Amino acid sequence: MPEELSVGRSDPAYMAHAYLTKVPVPAIEPFIDAYSPPGGVVADPFAGSGMTGVAAAMMGRKAHLFDISVLGQHIGQNFVNLVNPDQFTKYADEVVRATQSDLGNVYAVECAACGHEGTLTKTVWSIVVECPECTEPVNYYRSMEAADWRKADMVCGKCRTPISSRNRRIGEEPVLDSISSQCTATQRDQAPTTRPISINLEKINYPRVEITPDRQMYKASALGKSGMTTIASFYSDRNLAVLATLRNHIAKVEDPAIRSKLLFAFTASLTRASKRYQWSRQRPLNAANANYYVAAVFYEWNVYDLFSRKIKAVLKSDNYVRAARRARVALSNLDSPDVRYNIGSADDIALEDDSVDYVFTDPPFGSNLFYADMALFQEAWLDGFTDVNQEAVIDRSKGGKRTAERYETLLTNALRECNRILRPGGYISMVFGNSSGSVWALIQRSIANAGLMIDGDKLVVLNKGQRSVKGLASGFEDVATLDLVITMRRADSNVLTLKAVDRATVAATIRELANVSPATPSHLYLELLRTGIREGWELDKLDLRDVTTALIADGWDIDSKTGRLTRGDTVASGELR
Repeated sequence: MPEELSVGRSDPAYMAHAYLTKVPVPAIEPFIDAYSPPGGVVADPFAGSGMTGVAAAMMGRKAHLFDISVLGQHIGQNFVNLVNPDQFTKYADEVVRATQSDLGNVYAVECAACGHEGTLTKTVWSIVVECPECTEPVNYYRSMEAADWRKADMVCGKCRTPISSRNRRIGEEPVLDSISSQCTATQRDQAPTTRPISINLEKINYPRVEITPDRQMYKASALGKSGMTTIASFYSDRNLAVLATLRNHIAKVEDPAIRSKLLFAFTASLTRASKRYQWSRQRPLNAANANYYVAAVFYEWNVYDLFSRKIKAVLKSDNYVRAARRARVALSNLDSPDVRYNIGSADDIALEDDSVDYVFTDPPFGSNLFYADMALFQEAWLDGFTDVNQEAVIDRSKGGKRTAERYETLLTNALRECNRILRPGGYISMVFGNSSGSVWALIQRSIANAGLMIDGDKLVVLNKGQRSVKGLASGFEDVATLDLVITMRRADSNVLTLKAVDRATVAATIRELANVSPATPSHLYLELLRTGIREGWELDKLDLRDVTTALIADGWDIDSKTGRLTRGDTVASGELR
């Protein structure tokens, strides 16, 4: 294994369905190849979207996946639910036609250029805010347009008071339609349609699911302030009606494999079909999967177009998995990967002792993300909800029941279970990322208390693609953008001996690492952690903030073009030695 593994996030399986912090298949395959025999058994107790199962299937291994996530199981099972492409396409067309028959042509618009009927591709919507001075309504998009797209120059058209997205939101208005029309080969933009849309939501069975104040993302996404406290509130009436009717017709498909796969394409379309799909003058910005943020300007996209694109993406994913299996598995078994995904807690794995060859897992990273809160957006359309009380996370709010101590206990017990099911001589690889030394110390303790030890020669930095250069170049970061893959085996003894490390030693080590291999603050942080693990240091005081402070004190800066560290004539290479 290399010391750093860089992979893209554009393979067909990765692109077929979104999920928080997915590990791409190409990042998992080298580990399965190195630590499990051909035809062996791989397990993942924090399976998430099931990418470990996809990688195992592609490499001719069996896989046992476990997670508490209803959405994760739905996604993971369908990645390896390889269906007949002709039948899949046929049923996809049928459910779309049935939906259109029920609702009529709700995306029909008159082309302003030729007067004929066209089809709406997407509508740009803007929030309307209240002027803090004269209380007049201000269309945010129009105000930004009048300021020549410079947000700092936005003012109220009546009293010239500065306007921002932080002003009180009092409504939403369409500002631009993009349509396809017979008079042009490309999409054309025009003023939004004034044609009334006949949608009666009272007669449509859509999800009536609330996002309650006890959810961590309720406060983090300021849902109380925006008033968007139900799943339905994130959709326009038109898109909500189309989605609900489409979901109803998918449920009527008799073939269970095809029905499940159609629902997979459906849930993959949900975020983009909502108001979370952010607008940009240059190009759509997609939606932030880690929160419920609705931008000041957003899209209402044609649901049929989105669903059609996901149908094609799903077929590409199936072909991707089949092609890999064809190279390793007998043709008679090509469409039947032996991957089983069960709802279950990682601290109670339903497998026999010494029954798996290798474990690859990617647990939640402390308080970084709240999977169950975000999964609610898709699970509202499924037949169950994740039990948030079982989630292995640390609450951000004070007084929360999901404490760091509870998280450590859950992780320790999960790793102890991995140790139990692992055959003698086997390995466990765990992906982890965090910017807090106290959390890394927690990981150290959990591993030791589970009867495991870290193999210092098997610590791999996983680079799934950095954030944009703009994000990197904005200054020194306090959030780690890289992960560390820790590979463990059964410990030779039950005693963990660690030594405290003073700040002077840490600063000297950072300085040495920066001079040898500058890269980015996150690169150096993981290299510092790797050094600390190999040297047997206590990791509790190794915070990313300390790394950035030491770098600034030593004269390092961020290169505005590359986002890498620079000092004088020295520019980071971006690779660790």
